[in-house]
Amino acid sequence: MNTTQLTALQARPLAQALPKGDDNANPRDIGFWALLREDFATHGSGWLTQGFWTLCVHRFGNWRMGLQSRWLRLPFSIVYRLLFKACEILCGMKLSYNVRVGRRVTLEHFGAMILGARSIGNDVTIRQNTTFGVRSKKDLNAKPIIEDRVDIGCGVAILGDVRVGHDSIIGANAVVLEDVPPYSVVVGVPGKVIKTIKPQ
Repeated sequence: MNTTQLTALQARPLAQALPKGDDNANPRDIGFWALLREDFATHGSGWLTQGFWTLCVHRFGNWRMGLQSRWLRLPFSIVYRLLFKACEILCGMKLSYNVRVGRRVTLEHFGAMILGARSIGNDVTIRQNTTFGVRSKKDLNAKPIIEDRVDIGCGVAILGDVRVGHDSIIGANAVVLEDVPPYSVVVGVPGKVIKTIKPQ
């Protein structure tokens, strides 16, 4: 990172606080069981697909927050914490329930996904060895927003308070540190827009 980039980073205001995770953040336009069926179909109806099980645990973690009574919610919270850790160990994927995740999201292939985004939109595809998260300990709230229909290649890192515009393609092993306009193709370290996709 050169001096100009460092100065720009230091000049940015701190990001807003992350969602507290105190409500059910599953998509509002579909019921819980229908959402799980949709996730199952999105992952090729494969019972052993790690992406499906990770999303299933994520959806369950949100569903339990819809229970108003803390004491009624407690056993479900214990089950969620155990399942969350099992997903980390067995599926190699970390997706906390307080990350807002849209519909028909595909977590393709096994392992090494750390998905600490602020939100992930509808119809997003994410491949293995992908990291979403902060880029500086000075602002732990600075996490990315992934808009709808973004296609993310393997080995991608999207870091900091950035927004990846809808219908974009992030090439394999790109490191995204700046906002990406919609309909962009991004490659490289650091990631650069090399092409604009013509909207269909």
